[in-house]
Amino acid sequence: MAKHHVLVAGNIGVGKTTLTERIGSRLGWWTGYESVSDNPYLSDFYGDMHSWSFHLQIFFLGHRADQYLEASRDARSSILDRSIYEDAHIFARALHHLGNLNERDYLSYRKLFELVVNGLPRPDLLIYLKAPVNVLMDRIRKRARNMETGITPEYLTLLDSFYEEWLGSFDLCPVLTIQTNNLDYANMPSHLDLVTQRIQDKLAGKEVMDLRGE
Repeated sequence: MAKHHVLVAGNIGVGKTTLTERIGSRLGWWTGYESVSDNPYLSDFYGDMHSWSFHLQIFFLGHRADQYLEASRDARSSILDRSIYEDAHIFARALHHLGNLNERDYLSYRKLFELVVNGLPRPDLLIYLKAPVNVLMDRIRKRARNMETGITPEYLTLLDSFYEEWLGSFDLCPVLTIQTNNLDYANMPSHLDLVTQRIQDKLAGKEVMDLRGE
């Protein structure tokens, strides 16, 4: 079978980690996840975003680049929870937009980002997960992570707008959009079957419609 490199993208609380876990387990793929518990900057960042935004973004850039290279060395196909591209086009942009990343640091970060990603292999598929902001807020409240207590509907709406702009010009690989608000691939095998088949068909080059989950 051909080896594939798949990225899972989407807003906070949309279901990226769960999908990565389920697809990795179902298909026997190498899985990579966002660094949270072992992130040396995260607690400082949430205590003072203005002082630590640049440090956090540099850490994530190195962490994700290392993940990409590790995935490329593994004989299996791979699926990654969040993409390196989102760090720049969504989150660093949001930090800059909100005044937590100054212009000098933002431009320096973007220059380094471009140098790094130009040396990475292109993905074979980007899975873009979507859900309404009220659904995202409900999921964030239910998982009750201390670091996410300050997330607001306004912030998620801002991120949504950045996602739409970014994907409007994204051309590195095919994109499969999946609406997750009416899908429960964590607990319903039939839903996971549907998503898995759609992913495999897309990777095989078949004409595949986005999954609305209705």
